[in-house]
Amino acid sequence: MNSRAQQLQPAVEQARQRSEDALAQLATQQQLLARAEYQLSELQRYRQEYAAAGDGAQSVAALLNRQQFVERIDRAIVQQEAEVARQNRQLAQVRDHWRRAHARESALDSVVAQHREEERRAADRHEQAEVDERMQYRRQR
Repeated sequence: MNSRAQQLQPAVEQARQRSEDALAQLATQQQLLARAEYQLSELQRYRQEYAAAGDGAQSVAALLNRQQFVERIDRAIVQQEAEVARQNRQLAQVRDHWRRAHARESALDSVVAQHREEERRAADRHEQAEVDERMQYRRQR
């Protein structure tokens, strides 16, 4: 006869797999966020360097070109900031999904542990009853 703990084992394994999958998604999302943040910092650094390098005497056309280029960098920075914000929101969702999956896995592990403990106590009681019965039988002889 299958014990209740054994019957729950497929659900436990499925919950464990879901938790591991969610953890892998969390790690991937953290990497995506780190990459987006790195790209943002690189754009910001490049803008600072480019803006600082333009202090020399230049023609009006060169100054206009430089200004237009800085504006394009600024637009790229705004877009990258939006991407970082989007990746942060996605990370929060993935983290929440992992927490739920992990909580379900933990709950199922706890239920299985309780069933195993109940089964162990029942086996101990059964064994003690057999010992008591044998002792009673010996006393009657």
